[in-house]
Amino acid sequence: MATTVLDAAPSLASLYAKAALTSRGRGGELPDTRLARHGVTVDRDHLADYARVCRMPLADVLPATYPHMLAFPLQMALMTDRAFPLATVGLVHVRNRIEVFRGVRADEALDLEVWAERFAAHRSGATVDLCASAAVGGQAVWRSRSTYLSRGAKAPDGAPEADVDVAVGSLERTAATWRVPDDAGRRYAKVSGDVNPIHLSGLTAKALGFKRAIAHGMWVKARVLGALAGRLPEALEVDVAFRKPLFLPSTVALSTAEVTGGWDVAVRSATSGTEHLIGSIRTLKEKH
Repeated sequence: MATTVLDAAPSLASLYAKAALTSRGRGGELPDTRLARHGVTVDRDHLADYARVCRMPLADVLPATYPHMLAFPLQMALMTDRAFPLATVGLVHVRNRIEVFRGVRADEALDLEVWAERFAAHRSGATVDLCASAAVGGQAVWRSRSTYLSRGAKAPDGAPEADVDVAVGSLERTAATWRVPDDAGRRYAKVSGDVNPIHLSGLTAKALGFKRAIAHGMWVKARVLGALAGRLPEALEVDVAFRKPLFLPSTVALSTAEVTGGWDVAVRSATSGTEHLIGSIRTLKEKH
């Protein structure tokens, strides 16, 4: 498996433009390549902006979701390459699992690596997992797996069945209610660089088939973790499924249930009960 090491993070705006221009003519197997960056440092001002947008406390230890932003430009570069079999435009983020093997300090330099695996069949098309890892001094400290659905796509013959569900128990107690403003997508895009048009305005979202702009799934996940700040272990696994789009603006309800080893969580519409996110947060017993 070949690994290409980049000196700097690719421009997400340029990659989204490339995605629009290269969406046709895709197919084949997943590329057997990896992209990496070494010695990636955290900008403290950017970290503060991220914590503010996601309603997280600012600390010397990175939020579990923060390294995803550092790795995401590499994942986009992998997905927009002609060798990637699925068109990036139209991919839907349906599941995200993050493992934090130990708290990652904001002053630690990270070695990042991303790759694609598990091309799978789904009832609505095909899914693929975009994986990422972060290491400090040669030791893994963080890992993630993002599952993306391409509607209408066809997985290779013999592909496994997609695994997009997260099991949780009964979640009836409302822990908090949030009013999500219509500019939530633009504010998160400014911090994350994720300028997918479906998140920026009703006009650009409608051009891609959505009735209104929708919130970033990773922003919703970060908001959940922010709501539970101070009650989470240092080493943990956060596994969530993104269900129905969270249209902007909206009012949503966060439900939580403390269980053995962690929490079950759900974010639903406060009016209709539509499920936007369900997930589990567990203590990670094995460190890698």
